[in-house]
Parts: sequence; structure tokens; C-alpha cells
Amino acid sequence: MLLKTDADAIDPRMRPFFERSGLSALRLRGRALLPIVQGGMGVGVSAHKLAGSVAALGGVGTISSVDLRRHHPDLMERTQGLATRQGMDADTKAQIDAANLEAIEREIVAARKLSQGRGLLAINVMRAVAEYAASVKRSLEAGIDAVVVGAGLPLDLPDLAAEHPDALLVPILSDARGVQLIVKKWERKKRLPDAIVIEHPRLAGGHLGAARIADLNDPRFDFENVLPQSREFLKSAGIEREIPLIAAGGIRTFEDIARLQSLGAAAVQLGTPFAVTEEGDASDAFKQVLAGAKEEEMVEFTSVAGLPARAVATPWLRAYLKIEDKLQAVTHAKARCTKAFDCLAQCGLRDGLKGWGQFCIDNQLAAALRGDLKKGLFFRGAGALPFGDQIKSVRELMERLLLRAEVAQPA
Repeated sequence: MLLKTDADAIDPRMRPFFERSGLSALRLRGRALLPIVQGGMGVGVSAHKLAGSVAALGGVGTISSVDLRRHHPDLMERTQGLATRQGMDADTKAQIDAANLEAIEREIVAARKLSQGRGLLAINVMRAVAEYAASVKRSLEAGIDAVVVGAGLPLDLPDLAAEHPDALLVPILSDARGVQLIVKKWERKKRLPDAIVIEHPRLAGGHLGAARIADLNDPRFDFENVLPQSREFLKSAGIEREIPLIAAGGIRTFEDIARLQSLGAAAVQLGTPFAVTEEGDASDAFKQVLAGAKEEEMVEFTSVAGLPARAVATPWLRAYLKIEDKLQAVTHAKARCTKAFDCLAQCGLRDGLKGWGQFCIDNQLAAALRGDLKKGLFFRGAGALPFGDQIKSVRELMERLLLRAEVAQPA
């Protein structure tokens, strides 16, 4: 792992664009990479095709670990209808979990083949999922380069990766206080983050790193505050060169990347622009919904995971929000999980948690993956996309991100 030289890490076709950009490389474990990270997006939105394609060009491609069996017909056939046939029992859950862990390994192997040894391959595992620990361990055993964890503080990640000292460990945080907490806790375990993603909850898509929707506009999350504050803390601890910061949320242009590097970021992470590329693992209909969504169609709400979230106001989401108060009024713990595998460690619907979302997130995200507007929950970040409503390739997107606006615009 990570044995290639700097010259081998970036696709030769991308080198001229990067060299002309004047941007600094993202350096991880001695490798110089393009300062572009593709964010992890579930269910199945970022799997091996997208992650492998990004890595092949010299960036960081990220697989999302959540319910990857949906990309494997044999695994779906093996687990389809288990809950109906068997009822909710330990064996049902074990079979579904085993299928998803097998899918994780398959996707990593396939992404590695696509990457041709370039770039870096990561997997995003939400701290909030029930099989968090098992997913981390299986990914490490399958040879993933980096494990990225958000949707909760991964205080135990160094313990889970203890047998894999060469793997990169990357938490997703939103403010300088979180950076200080993770670094201090991990130091006691004789491990430091290999990088930290700083995700702005007012701009990112999906689950957001704020306690409440009302907190999304808190200035402590602004890049102008959190990046310098985090760099200052790392400098005071004497480790500023060891932990690169990766800014995430609403990043769409070369100018965004240049500005964030001037504030102290080593690289940037983008989700939605990659989700709508030709290589994105979701359906074409899914991509069209995200690419065609306007800013006024973005909605913030509380997810079933208890976190603020941002998505497109599709027919399903509008209908859900209209009756959310009524659903909250009758919230109660259920005898079993709707999908029989308890995807979340804590679930607002299953556990009857007041104020948390009251829908099955796996059902809705799986429907979105298929492009089903009537049932789907389509997570999306804020801001117009680099190519508007057009669907372009990963290579075209990365080239655009390395070009100044006046160069990128067609004559």
C-alpha cells in the first residue's frame, strides 16, 4: 500500500492541469495527490465505479459502506424478503449484515482494479450505523487505504485499526473544538488522525455535523474561522505538518479550492458534483434529480439518525414534512426494525425517539438510488454544480476544478 512514487500517483493526463493550477498537492504518507477528495455517499451512490475512477486520476476516491449489497444481484437475492419469511430474529440480521460485509470487500477489490494503483482509496463508515465496527474491520482486512468516519465522534477508531498501522484514519468534524477533542483522545491511544475533514454543515449534503437545524448558521462552522483555529491548535501541539485539513461543503470551483488552501486547507472534498458524474454508481434518474435541483428546493430536516440533514424537496420529502408533526405526536418504540437489519445503532422510527426522523432511511435512500421520486430521499449539498444540470465524466469534472474560471468557460 502507498508504494508508488509521486509521479505514479497522478494520471499523466491530469498532471498538466494540476501544474498549471498552482494549487498545492495533498500529501498523505509521502504520496503527492491531487487536492481533490470525493466524498462518501450512501446508499450505493459512491461505490467502486466512482471511487475507482477518481483514484485512477490521482485524487482520493471514497466508497460509502452503507448497504452496498444493493449493487450485487446475488447478494440481494440471498437477502431479499428474509424478514417476511423468517420474522425478525438474530439470524435474519446476521445474514443481511454478512451480505453487506461481503459487498464491502467486493467493492474495494473492484475499485482497486479500476484505480490502476493511482490515487488513494477510502471508505466512509458512518459512526451512527449499527455495523460500524464490523464495517471498519472488514474494510481494513480488504486492504482499503483509508477509513473516513463521520456522523458521530469516532473515538474508538484507533482501537479498531490497531492491527493495521499503515491504514490512514480520517475523522469528519465541523469545528475546532471537535478537532481538539479527537486529537487529544487519539493521542492517548498513541495514534493521530492522518487527515481531518472539516465539513461545513450549512453547505454539505446528507447528514450534517451540527446538533440542531438551528445551529447550521453558527459562525463557528465558517471555514474562515474553523480552518485557521484548527491550524493554530495543531501548530501549538507541534503537529500541524502531520495532519492535513480537508475542507468539505459547497465547493464547486477552482477559486473555491484556492481560497480554502489560502485559509489552511490542504485539499477539498466534494460530494454532489461527483454523484452526478457519468461514473457515479446511482441511476441516471438519480443524477438528473440532483443536477436539476435549484437552490430554493433544498430542505433541511432532522434525519432518523437524529442529525440535521439536507436534501432535495422531492414529492416524498414534501409529503413527509407535511405530516411530520402528526408522526411525532404518535412516536413510540416499535417491536422490530422495518427492514429487519437495524441499519442504525439508534433509529428515531424504530426506537420511538421524539424529535428524530420518523421514516425508514434505508427504504428512502434505496428508492433514491433507483431514481424513484415518489419514494426517494435525495441528499444534496448546497450551491449550483460546476456543469449546471449536465452530466459529465469524472475526468471532465476534475479538469474543471483545476482550471480558473476564465479558462474553464467555453469561448
